[in-house]
Amino acid sequence: TPGQMDKPLISRHLVDSDGSLAQVPSEAPKVGILGSGDFARSLATRLVGAGFSVVVGSRNPKRTAGLFPSSAQVTFQEEAVSSPEIIFVAMFREHYPSLCALREQLAGKILVDMSNPTERELHEHCQSNAEYLASLFPACPVVKAFNVISAWTMQHGPRDGNRQVAICSDQPEAKRAVSEMAHAMGFIPLDMGSLASAREIEAIPLRLLPGWKVPTLLALGLFVCFYAYNFTRDVLQPYVQEGKNRFYKLPVSVVNTTLPCVAYVLLSLVYLPGVLAAALQLQRGTKYQRFPDWLDHWLQHRKQIGLLSFFCAVLHALYSFCLPLRRSHRFDLVNLAVKQVLANKSHYWEEEEVWRMEIYLSLGVLALGVLSLLAVTSLPSIANSLSWREFSFVQSTLGFVALLLCTLHTLTYGWTRAFKESYYKFFLPPTFTLTLLLPCVIILAKGLFLLPCFSRRLAKIRRGWEKDRAVKFMPPTDQVLVEKTSHV
Repeated sequence: TPGQMDKPLISRHLVDSDGSLAQVPSEAPKVGILGSGDFARSLATRLVGAGFSVVVGSRNPKRTAGLFPSSAQVTFQEEAVSSPEIIFVAMFREHYPSLCALREQLAGKILVDMSNPTERELHEHCQSNAEYLASLFPACPVVKAFNVISAWTMQHGPRDGNRQVAICSDQPEAKRAVSEMAHAMGFIPLDMGSLASAREIEAIPLRLLPGWKVPTLLALGLFVCFYAYNFTRDVLQPYVQEGKNRFYKLPVSVVNTTLPCVAYVLLSLVYLPGVLAAALQLQRGTKYQRFPDWLDHWLQHRKQIGLLSFFCAVLHALYSFCLPLRRSHRFDLVNLAVKQVLANKSHYWEEEEVWRMEIYLSLGVLALGVLSLLAVTSLPSIANSLSWREFSFVQSTLGFVALLLCTLHTLTYGWTRAFKESYYKFFLPPTFTLTLLLPCVIILAKGLFLLPCFSRRLAKIRRGWEKDRAVKFMPPTDQVLVEKTSHV
């Protein structure tokens, strides 16, 4: 109507919510915060931006008042806990007993424990921080929440970090109230059950890349093995048999020879479990049987293995660019020029070698480009913008194309070297011949699965078909009837 034209389309409340479009009730409850540290300041900023009335309890309000938003009331702890029904305890565990003097004022109020123990404290104490707080204040419903959110994410909004907030409590109403508040702040509450789950929630921030441990150890193990193998061939063999000192190759040359081997094998290990899973489904004739635990864990770690493969491939490219900068490479060029003069040759042009290097480098650049696309689409922000078909096409189809390009890159590098006796130092085959075994098996298996006899059967299994399965229907009557069997 004309009388409403002067009103803004977006309310002031939503503008101040720092990007959170979650609606807060018109009568937002007053929220209390006990503590004046970094997390307490970030929490106060977020709550004020979401439209809540915030009162902060501090032991020295005059000193800390300037650190909080101007709309937040900073006062003593006794005054801060008088009116709010939900109070955030942003303090360390050792300071909990200092709140016992407020036990009568806190009776019946919801206490939200946000603390995180150190790794040592987690093993020393049999109770979680939230359970310890509940034992000190038995008349207060205690909720464990917001401990998995960093101060940066809390202050700047969930769009810059993880949106999930793990919540647990023995009081359903208290848990519901805190969940609604988390939703109003722009986060996604995740119900973790009773307060007994607080110990598990408090252990989450202490985990350092839990999904990366096995893939990292695998990559390090492959690097050590290939590095030792290349050291034996390229450094130790010339020193033992020819008396040549090639130890200067250890920092750059041997590392650059090792990195592509690790990247190539890791990329193969990304697609090998898929081949094994398909073979198991064909052999069992069903998709409803669980894979072995080792294969299931392997499938879950493919993303990390693929990213480590991309990391090693990038390092290989950087090391390759650095090869002409070495002083040893300059000496090799000088020696080549001297040999050319002594041999009275005008040029050392070898058509076959020139073509090999051109094709080898081109295939390597293409493989690195496809691997870059795979790595980028593995990021959650990119993956969430893709449909399942698009994501599957990039990770599966283009991933297999990357494996093919890497195989051609390796074959072009080897060319005819695998058949020359001079390349078998200490009777050890060249490194690239070892790395080709696993990818060639995967490519061959993928080719077999494309045959109609296998592809059609595998497609039927993945759509629910089962081999030799009989579904029996028993009519709900007392009379003995003939069983009807339907073959699926």
